[in-house]
Amino acid sequence: MTGIYQDLVKSLGGQVATAKALKVSQSTISGYTTGRWNMSELAALRAEKATKGEFKAVELCPSLKDLIDPLTA
Repeated sequence: MTGIYQDLVKSLGGQVATAKALKVSQSTISGYTTGRWNMSELAALRAEKATKGEFKAVELCPSLKDLIDPLTA
């Protein structure tokens, strides 16, 4: 799963720019890209907005699928 985070960072212009866009610390972004932890729902939603949908929140944070699926069923 870390590959998508690395792609996100590249798309947004580096870890510092990604951290600013997602309103998290650079060390949090580093944690995503190295696989230390997964992205939170809020950060994933911010990433989708920052990339104008290029990266989907549900792909960045799979736990969102559990929240979204019951609403569409």
